[in-house]
Amino acid sequence: MRIFRIKVAAILIALVALVGGPFIGTAVAAGKIALVTDVGGRGDLSFNDMGFKGADEAAAEFGLELVSIQSTSANDYLPNLQMAAKSGDFDIIIGVGFLLADAMAEVADQHPDQKFAIIDVTWLGKPNLMEVGYEENKGSALVGALGAMVAAHYGYDKIGAVLGIEIPVLYKFEAGYRFGMHWGNAKYAAVTGKKADVGLLYKYTGTFDDIAQGKIATEAMLAQGAGLIYNVAGPLGIGDLEAITEHLEAKGKTAGPPFMIGVDANQDWMGDGERVLASMMKRVDFGVYQAVEAVVNGTFEGGVQVLGPNNGGIKMSGEAELADFITFGINGGKITESDRGRITDNWLAMRSAVPSWIWDAVDELSAKIGSGEVEVPCVWCADSIDQIRADWPDNVD
Repeated sequence: MRIFRIKVAAILIALVALVGGPFIGTAVAAGKIALVTDVGGRGDLSFNDMGFKGADEAAAEFGLELVSIQSTSANDYLPNLQMAAKSGDFDIIIGVGFLLADAMAEVADQHPDQKFAIIDVTWLGKPNLMEVGYEENKGSALVGALGAMVAAHYGYDKIGAVLGIEIPVLYKFEAGYRFGMHWGNAKYAAVTGKKADVGLLYKYTGTFDDIAQGKIATEAMLAQGAGLIYNVAGPLGIGDLEAITEHLEAKGKTAGPPFMIGVDANQDWMGDGERVLASMMKRVDFGVYQAVEAVVNGTFEGGVQVLGPNNGGIKMSGEAELADFITFGINGGKITESDRGRITDNWLAMRSAVPSWIWDAVDELSAKIGSGEVEVPCVWCADSIDQIRADWPDNVD
C-alpha cells in the first residue's frame, strides 16, 4: 500500500462557508478533488477516515488539491454535492457512503459533464459516475469464523455484532458474519472433537455517529456472555472498545478476551494492541484512490467496480497491515511513535495465545472463498436477509 504522505510545504488550509459544512482545502495544485462525506465524518478511525486516506494519498501522488466537504446531517448531502458540481472546479467529486446515493443520482443527472464517484453504491447506472462496491460478506465470513472458534476456545458461548443504520450494505456484513460463525463452529468441532455452541447477538443501533450507542450495545452483549464484538458501525467502534476495556478493567485485566473485531480500517492497533483481535479490512482508500487515478490517467468510465478478496479490496488484518496502520493512528494523533513497539509486542502476544490451528482454519476458509469452493451468502441481500437469518440462525443447537 502507499504510505500516507502530506507535503507540508504545499499545504494551504482555507475555510469557505457552504450549506451544511466547510470546504477544507489541503494543497495548491493544478487539479482538484472534492470528497463529500456522510454524517460520520473524519475521525472515525474507520470508514470515513479510510476515504480521506485514499484521497490524501492520491492528492499527494498526483499533485492535486483535496477539498473535503463535511455533511452534518442528511439534509446536507444534496446541497453539498450541488455546490461542488456547480462550481465547475473539480476534476472529480467523490461521495463516501451509501447514504449519499439518492443525492448523487440527482446531481449526476444535473451535471452530465462532471465526473463523479461514490463508495458503497452499485445500482445508479449513470454514465458520468463510477460506483465502487465491496464484497463485505466474504470478509465478514472470515472474522465470523475466527470469532466462533476463538470464543469456543476461551469458553464463551456467544459472539456479537454492533451495526449502524439498517441498510442493505450492512446486511452483507451480517450475512457473512452469520455464515462464518456456523463454519467456525463446525470447524472447531471437527478439529477438537468438542461441540461448539457459539451463537450470535446483534444490534442495529440506527446510527453511524452516536458513539455512546456502540458502548451501550456492547455492554449489553458482554453481559449476555459475548466473547467478541464485531464493530460494523464505523465510529461506534470507539464506544465498543471503551465498553470492552471497562469490562476487562473490572476483572483486573488489560488484555482480551473479550475482544473487539475492527472494521474497514485495520483497527488492531487500538486498545493498545491487546483488545482488538482482528479487523475486517474494507479498503475504501483503494476505491477512492483508484477513482482519482482513473481521472488522472484519462481512463475514467462510469459503471460498477467491485472490490473483494481477489483484488485487494477485502481482507482480514495481518502483521504487515498492523505496521501500516500504526502509522495511520500516529498520523491521526491518536498514538505516538513511541507507542509502536509496545502495541506491536502486545498484538503478537495476543495472537500467539490463540491456537495456531485456528489461524490456519481462517486461512483455509479464505482460500476456499477466493477460489469459489465456498460460496458466502448475500452478494446483495436487501430482499433475502430474512431467509439468510433463517438459514444461518442466531442460536446453534
